[in-house]
Amino acid sequence: MPGLQVFPVPGLPEITPGADLAEMIVAAASAAGTPLASGDVVIITSKIVSKAEGRTVELADVDVSPFARQYAEKWEKDPAVIEIVLREARRVVRQVGPVLITETHHGFVCANSGVDQSSSGAHGRAVLLPEDPDASARGYRDAFRAAGLDIAVIVSDTFGRPWREAQTDIAIGIAGMNPVYSYIGQVDPHGHEFRVQVLCHADELAGAAELVKGNISRVPVAVIRGHQWEPDEDATMKLVLRESERDLFR
Repeated sequence: MPGLQVFPVPGLPEITPGADLAEMIVAAASAAGTPLASGDVVIITSKIVSKAEGRTVELADVDVSPFARQYAEKWEKDPAVIEIVLREARRVVRQVGPVLITETHHGFVCANSGVDQSSSGAHGRAVLLPEDPDASARGYRDAFRAAGLDIAVIVSDTFGRPWREAQTDIAIGIAGMNPVYSYIGQVDPHGHEFRVQVLCHADELAGAAELVKGNISRVPVAVIRGHQWEPDEDATMKLVLRESERDLFR
C-alpha cells in the first residue's frame, strides 16, 4: 500500500491582517522544494488564519467586567484575558478553580474559548479563533483551485481531550473533503459487521501535521500527500460536533 508523506511549509513571515495566506503558502512550498500538488491536504494552524483575518485583541483595550476582574484576582489570571474568554463563550461548561472549559460560539468545547496569547505577534495581544473556520478553509481551497490545484484544506487548533492529559491538534475547519470515514455496514475478516465505528480523518490528519509543525518552530502549515480523501464540496466540521443531549461528559 502507498504510504503518506507529511512535510512542513517553512519560510512564512509573521502574518498580519489582510495577508494572502494561500498565495504565501504556494510560494513557500515551492521555495522549500516541495511544491503543492493536486490531491494534497494542506493543514493550516488556526492562529495564522486568525491573524490574517484580524481576529486579535489588544489586552490594554479591553473593558473588563466586575465578574472577570474578581475571577482573575482570585486565581491570579489576567482580567482582560478572562473577559475575552467569556465574550467568546456561548456558555461555561465547567469552572473548577482556575480552569475554564467553555463552549464557543462555533460549538467547540475547549479551554478558555480557544483564546491564546502565545505567538500572538506582540506582547499584550490575544488571538481568538477564526470567526468561521469552515468558511476560512473554503476560501483557501478556492484560492488553491484558482491556481490550478485541487487541494483539501484543514484549519487546525490544539485542544485537550476528556479523560486524557496533554493535548493534540484537531480540525476546527475543513473544505473539499469529507471529515469522517464510516466503517458502518462493512464487515471485518471474521464476519463482524461494524455498526458504530466512524473515524474522524480530519482530526487524524491534523494530529499528524502537528508532528512537523510544532509550537515554537515558526512553521504553521503542513502538507499531507498520499491520503485518499473523499471529495465533499459541502464539508463542515459541524458534522462531528456532538449535540449536548447526546454528550455523556457535559
